[in-house]
Amino acid sequence: MTKTIQPELTLVGAGIGDPDLITVKGIKALRRADVVLYDALVSEELLEYAPNAKKVYVGKRVGQHSFKQEDINKLIVSHAFAGGHVVRLKGGDPFVFGRGHEEMRYAQKHGLRVNLVPGISSSVAAPALQGIPVTRRGDSQSFWVITGTTKEGEVSADIALAAQSSATVIILMGTKKIRQIMESFASAGKSNTPVAIIQNASTPEEKIGLGTVQNIEEVMIEKQLGSPAVIVVGEVVKHHAKYPSNLAQVVVKELA
Repeated sequence: MTKTIQPELTLVGAGIGDPDLITVKGIKALRRADVVLYDALVSEELLEYAPNAKKVYVGKRVGQHSFKQEDINKLIVSHAFAGGHVVRLKGGDPFVFGRGHEEMRYAQKHGLRVNLVPGISSSVAAPALQGIPVTRRGDSQSFWVITGTTKEGEVSADIALAAQSSATVIILMGTKKIRQIMESFASAGKSNTPVAIIQNASTPEEKIGLGTVQNIEEVMIEKQLGSPAVIVVGEVVKHHAKYPSNLAQVVVKELA
């Protein structure tokens, strides 16, 4: 008697850049995968945890979209019914601007059993790995995580709202809109607020630019920063070891 295989999807957050930042549960899911559909920002080292699985690249990058979201949804379902267990390996966390919930719902509507393994989001991990806390007593009681560019290609209206608060503001997918984004903060009277742009966080290619609302665009050009990057706006940025004000304090201490 042939055993019926239940088509299954596991959404796995791969974390950011460094393959060691995936969870143990994510590794276990990969080990029992029949098919792995993986994104552009996922370290291919992680595919070694699924040596017997079929690997399918479905990455999407700005200006280089290999697959439309609708096509990815259909691939998940077709591979699940043909192969059994599909792992959808996504950079960061699947539910933080990852469209993971859309994929999950689509799979459920088509009869798949669905599991979720959260991942480490770049929104908090990228600044943390640079020694920047997203909250700190006396500096920030909360933080916003906002997409820099909406699906219509416009700057998110939430940025102007966030700029009026005392919160740390973390912006993903925003480097191409850096001027408009910083204008929102300048209009809120925050021209001197510290800013960090962190590119390729946790990888050997990681770069960072430090400045303020009024000069961060110049810093970005000078440092040749681009996507994928995380923009952090707020007083917490001044706690980075190389933030200019900290360097000045170090010099004074040495002279003393």
